[in-house]
Amino acid sequence: MAMTEPGPEKRTVRRFERRGLIAAVPLLVVPLLAYVAFAGAGADFDASRFDVPLPSGGTWRIALGDILLALGLGLLFFEVLKATRTGGATVIDHAFSMMVFVVCLILFLIWNAAATSTFFLLMLMALIDVVAGFSVTINAARRDYSVGG
Repeated sequence: MAMTEPGPEKRTVRRFERRGLIAAVPLLVVPLLAYVAFAGAGADFDASRFDVPLPSGGTWRIALGDILLALGLGLLFFEVLKATRTGGATVIDHAFSMMVFVVCLILFLIWNAAATSTFFLLMLMALIDVVAGFSVTINAARRDYSVGG
């Protein structure tokens, strides 16, 4: 009489964790909403907010537009990192990023307060987020599902 021992239990391996809808919201929405709020309140984006004395004797004048651009660049870095994820949530993330860019483009074209270099550069960051997101995802998918040898 032969007895068989139970084998190891099968485990389900998840390639990605389920993240909420909030994880799919593009981070670049933060500086863009800040711009819209400040512009709606009539803020001057070129007026100096901080003066930083430099060792050379010069003074670095930091304006509100500079702060928003620096924030946008920092968040763009994290958006590119988010683009390296694979899974179903990535498609939603890319769709939201595309919607942010389209809204920025429409605002730039039809809203007087958005016709500034600061807003244009924020819109350009949104475009780079869309293009980089799709490019990184396609390259990652190509590596994951390469066919042939």
